[in-house]
Amino acid sequence: MIELETFADYAGYIDFQFEPGPWLVVTQDMINRFAEVTLDHNWYHVDVERARAELPGGKTIAHGLLTLSLVPGMAAQIARVRRHGRALNYGCDRVRYPAPVQVDSRIRLRMQVVNAEARKEGVMITRQFTMMIDGVDKPALVANMLTLAYS
Repeated sequence: MIELETFADYAGYIDFQFEPGPWLVVTQDMINRFAEVTLDHNWYHVDVERARAELPGGKTIAHGLLTLSLVPGMAAQIARVRRHGRALNYGCDRVRYPAPVQVDSRIRLRMQVVNAEARKEGVMITRQFTMMIDGVDKPALVANMLTLAYS
C-alpha cells in the first residue's frame, strides 16, 4: 500500500500502475443485501434456483452497480491518504462492465492515475479503476472516476 499525505499528492503518480488490492469474495449475502437497499431484485441477482437453470455457469451475478460501489473501499486498500481533507467524488467519465461477476467470485482492484488538472478550487484527480475477476480474462469493471481535492 502506498501512503500519500494529501489527496492532491495523487498528481505525482500519473501513469503509475499501483499494486492491485487484496482479493474479495462476492457472496450471495452481499448481492442480496445490495438488492434490498437498491430495490433491484432482478432474478439473475437473487434467484439462485432460476440462475442455476438459466444462466451460463448456473450462478447468480452481482449487480454492476454493486461492483462500482465497492471501488472506494477497495481503493483505500491500495493507497491511503493521511490527511484526506475536503476531497469529494465528482463522478465518473466512463463506466463499463465487460464481464459479469458470478456469486462466489474473487475480485480485486487495480488503480492508475490518468490525470491531475489544476482548478481554481483545487485539483481534479482522474483515476482509472479496473476490477479483475480471478480466472477471467475480461475485467468486471473499468471506470474513470473523478475526485475534486479542494485547496
